[in-house]
Amino acid sequence: MLDILTLDDLPLQTFREASSGARVFLRVDFNVPLTDEGEVADTARLEAALPTIRELSDVGARVLLASHCGRPKGQPDPRLSLRPVAAELGKLLDRPVAFAPDCIGEAARRAAEELEPGDLCLLENLRFHPGEKANDPDFVRALAENADLYVDDAFGAAHRAHASVVGVPACLGHRLGSANGGSHRAAGRLMVREVGALGRLLASPDSPFVGLLGGAKIEGKIDTLVNLLPRLDVLLLGGGMANTFLAAQGHDLADSLVEVDRLDTAREILRTARDEGVTVVLPEDLVTVDDLEDPRRVRTVAPDAVAAGMKAVDVGPATRERFAGEISRARTLFWNGPLGVFETPPFDAGTRETALALSACSGFTVVGGGETVAAVRQAGVADRLGHVSTGGGASLELLAGKCLPGLKALCRSDDVGRSHDGES
Repeated sequence: MLDILTLDDLPLQTFREASSGARVFLRVDFNVPLTDEGEVADTARLEAALPTIRELSDVGARVLLASHCGRPKGQPDPRLSLRPVAAELGKLLDRPVAFAPDCIGEAARRAAEELEPGDLCLLENLRFHPGEKANDPDFVRALAENADLYVDDAFGAAHRAHASVVGVPACLGHRLGSANGGSHRAAGRLMVREVGALGRLLASPDSPFVGLLGGAKIEGKIDTLVNLLPRLDVLLLGGGMANTFLAAQGHDLADSLVEVDRLDTAREILRTARDEGVTVVLPEDLVTVDDLEDPRRVRTVAPDAVAAGMKAVDVGPATRERFAGEISRARTLFWNGPLGVFETPPFDAGTRETALALSACSGFTVVGGGETVAAVRQAGVADRLGHVSTGGGASLELLAGKCLPGLKALCRSDDVGRSHDGES
C-alpha cells in the first residue's frame, strides 16, 4: 500500500507553545443526511472524525474544518448548509464549534483570524463553489491562504481530485517550500485506519477469504470484483446484482431488475472465478412480489420459478442459511451492497440476517458502502465488526487497485497528481 504521511509526521509538539497555534486545514467528510428541519439525521461520520479533531485541538492547533455536503451544483443551497453540522459537532465534543458562512473570502479569513490555539471552526459547504470539483487554482489558493498545515481525514472523498483533496496540500507545499519534506500535510487517524483495514484485504487476507457483494447493479463494482477474485476463496452474490448473474445462467427472472447489457460481463466473471478456483454462491431461493408499493402476492421461489409479473426483492431463507454458513467459516470477509430492498420491511430480512451472521464471525470483517453501513447499523451490529468503512466509492476504488488522488496527495514522494472527477 501507499506510504502516506500521518499526524506523527507533523511537528505537533510545537503547537503546545503559547506563541504557536498553527492553523490547520482539516478536510473531513461531513457529507451527512439532513432532515427537512435542518438537523443532522445520522452522526456516524461526525463521530468517526472526533479522534483527529480532538488530537489537533488538544495540542493547540487552530483548526479549520472543511467538508462538502450533498450536491449543490456549485452554488449556495440553504438546505445543504453545514451550519447545523457545526452545532451537532459541538454537542459531540462538548465544546463550542464556530461556523464560517463561507469557505473562502473575507468570512473565512475573519474566522481564521479569530481562532485561538485549540479552537475549532467549520467552514461552509465547499461545493457551494464550482472551483471545488474543478480543482480551480484560484479557489485552491483562496482555501489555502488561511492555513499553515493540511490534514485529510475524509476517506470518503479520497477518490476525488478536488481542490480541498489535492489542490490545497500541493499549494501549501509550494508556498511553504516543504513539498519534498512533506512536513505540511498528513493523513488523519480515520484515514490511516481506513487505508490499513482495506489494504489488509489486498495484501495479506487470511483464508478463507469471502467476498459478499449485493446492491442493485454490477456497474461500479466490476473493477473491484475483478481485482478481488484472485484473492477470494468464496464469492457470495445477492441483491439485484445476483439477478443479472442468474439471468446470465439462463434463468427467467420475469419483472426483476436485470442488467441486460451486463450479461456477458457476468458470464466472464463466472468463467474467471471458475478458472481461479473461487466458489461462487448465487441465491437458491428468492422472495418475489407483484408490487413493491402495494404487495398482494409474496412468494418465495427458486430462481427458475419466478412467475410472470413478479420481481425478486430479497434472498430467501435457504440462501440466507447458506450465506451464514460460508460467513461463519470466513477468516476474512468483505461485504458491499444489501441483499434486497432492505429499506422496505419485510424485504430487509436477508440483509438483516446476513448482518447478524457477520457479527458472529470470528474472522476479520469489513463492511463498505452507504447502504450496507446503514444496514449493519440498523441491525445494531456495527460495533461488533472488524471495520466499517466511511467511504463507499473510495473503498471500492481502493479495492479495485486504483491509486486514489487523495492518498497520492499524502504520499511521502509528493507526487500529488490529478484524476477524473465525479459525484460522490
